[in-house]
Amino acid sequence: MNFYWIKTNRFIKKVFSNYVWDIPNTENKIYLTFDDGPTPEITEWVLQELQKYNAKATFFCIGNNIKKYPDIFAKVIGEGHTIGNHTFNHLNGWKISTKEYLENVNLCRKQMPENRRQIAKQNLQTVNCKLFRPPYGKIKPTQAKKLRQLGYKIIMWDVLSADFDTSISKEKCLENATKEVESGSIIVFHDSVKAFPNLVYTLPKALKLLRERGFVFEAIK
Repeated sequence: MNFYWIKTNRFIKKVFSNYVWDIPNTENKIYLTFDDGPTPEITEWVLQELQKYNAKATFFCIGNNIKKYPDIFAKVIGEGHTIGNHTFNHLNGWKISTKEYLENVNLCRKQMPENRRQIAKQNLQTVNCKLFRPPYGKIKPTQAKKLRQLGYKIIMWDVLSADFDTSISKEKCLENATKEVESGSIIVFHDSVKAFPNLVYTLPKALKLLRERGFVFEAIK
């Protein structure tokens, strides 16, 4: 049985106040995020679903996947979404030294300028490389401090869909992704092979339900 918070509580947000858990606002804006891509077919399907609602989102990309699928990465940016760094190899910060962790983050960052040239040829917007989400949400204080000194915003979440959890039903995943959402919530999905069975059911319905509740889908800047 996996243990995690679906709704991040106020105590955690207060203790780790140097991280971004939500983005409070009075305009009913919420922030959909997708981790672990770009992934062939899955990321492109996500983009199609977002487009149906003119929804903008933030994609926290694995550097190795950017390297393998630069055209999908460029497409994410070309459709007006923002991107963030998710390390090059999806590392668990608790299990690696700060030096190695920072090197891996930097290796991911280096994939982004390389693709900027390709993006520029298509007259697309400039990539903002200074959003970061730690894989598994696991990062040491020393790692976080160094990343903030380098200008990164560490983006966590307010609501976790748990689409990655193969032990939950797709209906439970939809409940996770929608029940506790409020203005300013940052919601986590994954555009990955593992998460797709839950995501393919949850995302279209979540977009519809949340739009009906008056929420506006924005990208993190």
